[in-house]
Amino acid sequence: MDNRRDILKKVYLVYIAVALLGVAVVAKVFYIQFVEGDIWREKAKELSIRFEKIEAVRGNILASDGSLLAASIPVFDLRIDAGNTHYNDDFFSEHVDSLAWHLADLFRDKTRQEYKQMLVKARKNNNRYLLLKRNISYVELKKVRKFPIFRLGKYKGGLIAEARNRRELPFRWLAFRTIGWDKPGEDNDIGLEGAYSEILEGESGRRLMQRIGNGAYRPLNQETEIEPRNGHDLLTSIDINIQDVAEDALMRQLIANEADHGCAVLMEVSTGFIVAIANLGKNKDGEYEEKYNYAIGESSEPGSTFKLASLMCALDEGLVKLTDTVDTQGGAVRFANRIMKDSHEGGYGRISVQRAFELSSNVGISKVIHKAYRDKPEQFISKLYSMRLNEKLGLDIPGEGSPFIKDTKHRYWSKVSLPWMSVGYEVAITPLQTLTFYNAIANNGKMVKPQFIKEIHLGGKTTQKFETVVLKESIVQNPETLAKVRNMLEGVVERGTATNLRNPVYKIAGKTGTAQIAQQNSGYNKSNYKASFVGYFPADNPKYTCIVVINNPRKGVYYGGSIAGPVFREIADKVYATRLDPVRSKSDTLESAPPLLAAGYAKDLETIFRETNVVWKGSSLQHDFASLNSSDSSVQIKPLTISETQIPDVTGMGARDAVYLLENAGVKVQIKGKGLVKKQSLPAGTKSRRGSQCIIELG
Repeated sequence: MDNRRDILKKVYLVYIAVALLGVAVVAKVFYIQFVEGDIWREKAKELSIRFEKIEAVRGNILASDGSLLAASIPVFDLRIDAGNTHYNDDFFSEHVDSLAWHLADLFRDKTRQEYKQMLVKARKNNNRYLLLKRNISYVELKKVRKFPIFRLGKYKGGLIAEARNRRELPFRWLAFRTIGWDKPGEDNDIGLEGAYSEILEGESGRRLMQRIGNGAYRPLNQETEIEPRNGHDLLTSIDINIQDVAEDALMRQLIANEADHGCAVLMEVSTGFIVAIANLGKNKDGEYEEKYNYAIGESSEPGSTFKLASLMCALDEGLVKLTDTVDTQGGAVRFANRIMKDSHEGGYGRISVQRAFELSSNVGISKVIHKAYRDKPEQFISKLYSMRLNEKLGLDIPGEGSPFIKDTKHRYWSKVSLPWMSVGYEVAITPLQTLTFYNAIANNGKMVKPQFIKEIHLGGKTTQKFETVVLKESIVQNPETLAKVRNMLEGVVERGTATNLRNPVYKIAGKTGTAQIAQQNSGYNKSNYKASFVGYFPADNPKYTCIVVINNPRKGVYYGGSIAGPVFREIADKVYATRLDPVRSKSDTLESAPPLLAAGYAKDLETIFRETNVVWKGSSLQHDFASLNSSDSSVQIKPLTISETQIPDVTGMGARDAVYLLENAGVKVQIKGKGLVKKQSLPAGTKSRRGSQCIIELG
C-alpha cells in the first residue's frame, strides 16, 4: 500500500514538473515574441539583408591633348534570376533554347546545349542568382539585353548585371611609372594614381542586397540604391608624341650600349610643367621596362653636371672670373692623399676658367674652387644651400630622393671633400633636381617647381587649375652671373664636350656629365659609369630644359656627350619641329623664304607658304596637285591636271607625292637619292602601261 502511494506521489511530481516546464516554455516563447521580438527580427533581417558598396567610377588621367593615359573601363558579371516569377515555365521552355544559342554565339565559351542545360537546371532549382559570365564589356551587355527572355526588361527578364571598374592604360607602358597605380589595401601606391587617389576615386554608393541561399546575395530593388559620385579627371602636362619619342630614343640607346637603366625628362622653362618623363630599366629577363622612377627617386653622385653649381658659387661671389687661367698640370693634381685626374690624357695645359668648363676638366675646376674656398669651405657649402640644392622639390608624386650635400661638420668631411664635391662627387642629387637647377638658369634665375598636373576636371568642366609654383625667385645675387653661366653652357655645345649637338637650325646650351659609380664599400672602378647631358633650347630664348641620364653602359663608350647627348638631341628636334615655330619676320617674302617644293599636293603647298609668310598668287582649291612659278617677289600656284592614263610630271615633287601619282597610273617606282625629284625615267605625258617601272632620281 505504501509502495503504491509512493509511486503515485512520484507520478504526481512528474506531472507537476512537466506542467511547470510547459508553462516556462510558453512564457519564454511569449517573452521572445512580444518582448524581445523587435530585437530578434532585426537580427534575422541583418542575416538576410545587407548593404553592399557600389564602386564609383575612378576618374581618368589625361595627356595634355585630352588623350587617355589611364581610364576606368566598366566590366560586368552577368547573372540571371532563373526563378523569376514574371513569366511561367511554358514561356521559359519556349525561349530557353534561343537564349542558349545567343549566349553561346556571343561568348563562345560553352556550346548551346551546355548553356541550355545550365539554364534549365537553374530554373528547376529556383536559382535566383545564376552566374553566366564574368567580366563582359558594356558593348556585350547591350547585346545581351536584346536576347530572348532578357529583352522583357531588367526585372521581368531576370537579367542581373553587376558592374565593376577595371583600370586600363590605353598607351600601355608609356609613362607607366609616372602614371602609377593605387591598389586597394596596399601601402605601395605610386605615381599620379597614388598621389591623387582621393580626388580620382570619388565617393562610393550603396545597394541593398538580399540573401537568397548558399551565401549568395542579389539586389533587393532599385529604390534602395544610393548612386555613387564619380571621381575627378586629371589633365596632365604630358605630351603623348614627345613622350613616345623620349621613350623610343632612350630605349634604343640603352639597348645599343647594353646599359643598366636610364631616364629622360623634358620640362617647360617658365612653368615647370613636365612634358615627358621616361624611365627604363632591365627586368629579370633582360628586357627594358618602366620598373622604377629613376628621374624622381634615384639620388646619386651627378658628376660633371654639378660643376656648373660649383663655378656659379665662385662667380656670383666675385671670387673668380671666366678669363682667369688655371694650369691643368698634365691632367693630374694631388689634394692631400688623393689624385684628381682629367679624362684627357696629358691634360690641357694652362687654359681659361671658361675653357676648363667647356672641356669639363676635373683638374681645372677643382683647382679653381679649391683656391677660392680652401680657407672657407663652409662658405661654399652655404652658397650651394642658398641655391636650394640641399632641399627636396616637394613633388606631388611620392618617392622623391633626398639630396645630400654635406657640410664641414659632417663626420665624413675631409681634406679632399671640397675639390671632389666641386666636380660632382661626395654629393647626391636626383636627375629631376639637377634639371630644376638648370631650368632656373634658363628661366633668368627663377627656380620653379616641377609639376605634372595642369587641371582637375569633373564632368568635363575645370574645377581647379594649377599655377606655376616658384621655389626661389633667384638662385643668384648678381644678375650678371646668369649671363656668364649661359655663355659657358653655350660654349660646351659650340666648342666643348658636346659639339655633336651643334646644329644650324637652333642653339642648344648644356653640360655633359660622366661620373664613375661608387660600388658601395669597394670605392670606384673604371667599368661602372653614369653618362648624362642636361641643358636647354633654344639657347637664345629658352623654352624647354631636358636631362638624359644613362647608367652603366657596357659597350666601351661612357661619355655624356656620346651616350646621353643623342637622346637629348632627338627629343629636342621633335619638340622644335612640333612645338616651336621657326623664327621668321612677318615681312618675309620669296627672297628670304624661298619655296620649299616646286610641285606637290596643293593644300600642303599653301599650308607651307602660310606658315612661312611667303606671298603667293593664284589658287589650287579645285585641283589636288599644283606646280609653282616663282618670280623675284612672289610665288604663283598653277594647278596640275593629272590623268590616270598618262605618266604624270613629278619633277620638283617630294618622294611621297611622286610615288603616289606614279603608282596611281599603274607604274612601279624605284627611288634613288634624297631630296626632290630631279629626273624621271618615263617621260611625262606618255601613255602609262600597267606594271612598267619608273626610276625617279632625287637631289
